[in-house]
Amino acid sequence: MEGIAKTNANTLTQVEQYDEMKIWESLTPEEQQKVTEIRNSIDITDSQAILQYGIQAQSSISSFSDTVLSQIRSKDSGHIGNVLTDLMVKVKELDVDSLGESEGIFNRMFGNVKSKARKFVAQYDKLSVQIDKIIDELEKARMGLLKDITLFDGLYEKNLEYLHQLDVYILAGSLKLSELNEKIIPQLKAKAEESNDPVDAQNVKDMLSLANRFEKKLHDLKLSRMIAIQTAPQLRLIQSNGQTLVEKIQSSILNTIPLWKNQIIIAMALFRQEKALKLQSEVSRTTNELLAKNSEMLKVNSIEAARQSEKGIVELETLKKVNSDLIETIEETIRIQQEGREKRRQAELELKSMEDELKKKLMEVKDI
Repeated sequence: MEGIAKTNANTLTQVEQYDEMKIWESLTPEEQQKVTEIRNSIDITDSQAILQYGIQAQSSISSFSDTVLSQIRSKDSGHIGNVLTDLMVKVKELDVDSLGESEGIFNRMFGNVKSKARKFVAQYDKLSVQIDKIIDELEKARMGLLKDITLFDGLYEKNLEYLHQLDVYILAGSLKLSELNEKIIPQLKAKAEESNDPVDAQNVKDMLSLANRFEKKLHDLKLSRMIAIQTAPQLRLIQSNGQTLVEKIQSSILNTIPLWKNQIIIAMALFRQEKALKLQSEVSRTTNELLAKNSEMLKVNSIEAARQSEKGIVELETLKKVNSDLIETIEETIRIQQEGREKRRQAELELKSMEDELKKKLMEVKDI
């Protein structure tokens, strides 16, 4: 076995564009034995065998790729992003700043604070129910992602298994191709040149054609191997994305949401304290204003009362005016009475004159 491995290693170093030596060294003794067995079983003259060479490993890779694709399609990670976005929107809907909106003094002193706080708490309770539902969805998504991470671990191992299978077939085929190019074909060419027989020449041509087809088959296997190699980091990347989402979900459930709730509670407590302090300040200010106004009114009333107490029942000026008015009234009354007597006397004289005149006229009429 050691001799075979040494011979194979010497042959492998002559193959271009494929590092078979590293692959050979990475294989287990059992896999190296399998490479030797497959190489020895290859019948290059069997066209059907060449077409089917490594087809099982290639089919496994193709089927495996479909499985991975179906798994990716079935996992709607965008839904998780929508749930996290919805959570963020719900948290922002609770407007803590509304607690600090300005109010009038009467509202601050007579109940608007309580009304606003109750409204805020009711809004918080409503959002808490919605957020709890979102948390349930996130928890389900988290469990699903954890299962997916485990699933992709299995898929990763399966991909490595298929990769090893391809390595075995490629390595065995490369050994066989090297044997053809370095041993069998040169022997056939030498025989044809020696015999100068057209049949031998055709055998060389056929063998070259078969070797070329087999080389193309190996190239196809190498392409499949590259697909398997590319799949490995893709699976790890998907896993990493899943782990990132799990960490994000766990952070939201265990840290963000509890912290948010705590901050809401703290905000409510600070709001009540602030309003209590403002209310106390308003009460103190109002009390001081009332005391100052009462003190001013007491001062004014006391001074006015003292002033009034020092006054008589009727002021001297009033008495003087009343006395003056009374004298004027008496004088005017006397004057009016005198004028009346004079007018009556004159009237009596006029009446007497009119009476004498009337009598005279009557006497004149009688004499006629």
